[in-house]
Amino acid sequence: MKHLPDWLKTIVFLAIATLCSLLFHLITNNTANIAIVYMLSIVLITKYTEGYRYGVIGSAVGVIGVNYFFTFPYLELDFTRTGYPITFLGMLAISFITSTTVVNLQAHQRLNADAEKEKMRANLLRAISHDLRTPLTGMIGASATYIEMKDNLTEEEKDELILHIHEDSNWLLHMVENLLSVTRIHSNNTTVTKVSEPVEEVVSEAVMRLKKRYPNAKILVKTPDEFLMVPMDATLIEQVMINLLENAYKYSKSKKPIELTVTKEPNFVRFSIMDYGVGINKDTIYNFFEGNTATKNTSSDSTKGMGIGLSICKTIIRAHGGVIEASNHSNGASFTFTLPLD
Repeated sequence: MKHLPDWLKTIVFLAIATLCSLLFHLITNNTANIAIVYMLSIVLITKYTEGYRYGVIGSAVGVIGVNYFFTFPYLELDFTRTGYPITFLGMLAISFITSTTVVNLQAHQRLNADAEKEKMRANLLRAISHDLRTPLTGMIGASATYIEMKDNLTEEEKDELILHIHEDSNWLLHMVENLLSVTRIHSNNTTVTKVSEPVEEVVSEAVMRLKKRYPNAKILVKTPDEFLMVPMDATLIEQVMINLLENAYKYSKSKKPIELTVTKEPNFVRFSIMDYGVGINKDTIYNFFEGNTATKNTSSDSTKGMGIGLSICKTIIRAHGGVIEASNHSNGASFTFTLPLD
């Protein structure tokens, strides 16, 4: 219904009202019931169309329809009937009141959507300012030390500085990949273009890309036996899984395998990533995906790169119409996100 043009919606609602009124007319000659049916159609027209125009048109058609089809003498217009002007004005008032309410509600929803997008942008900016500063500072410090003291450094110390620069540059590359992923979400819309993709292939690709970066990572994958297709932007969802798997691998401080489980529910598919490590700090668990995971008990290095990746995960999943959550279980942390099937 939402994809139909407003004029066609108006015709559909009025046609349904006319058919229902005809049914009422065959059962009883009470025009009050018929007028109520048309009033209901006007409410629906004003709710599902833009502005006031179609509601007013529906009111006029409804009043004339009751007069012409369902009031004696039938199939004739009689504007002199007692109470006719009151009926017309009443239906017109209902149209205006409902239209005003709907327009105000739509404006409120747009304001909420704009506020939500602004909140997402603010979270990303906070994450970027924190996460980009840390590796850049490390690279500048290591390179400055190498330049100023290279004649006094041993080969082992030089290699260590170069290794730090290499690691930090890889972090920067990874964060740029995350930012490029977000640019795939339309700037004027918080939704994405979704195509049905085989879940098993998307999961396998994400795991393969992670293991290229961390060859020692152990990941246990569990997917449904049935062939499962889910509407998604595969590149973005792969990035979400990579971010969450990387977070579990780097910060769980556990050598046990990470479990990635996919389960099908009636209306959505659930992706769960579970580690068996130290869990999530209780001070950050409730705003874990807001772009700031550092607390007074954590160092910058221990959370380097987490904020931007987790904030982007939330942005991507919400753009898909899903939900993402973080929680602790008895032996570690769990990250769960859902993707709707429709």
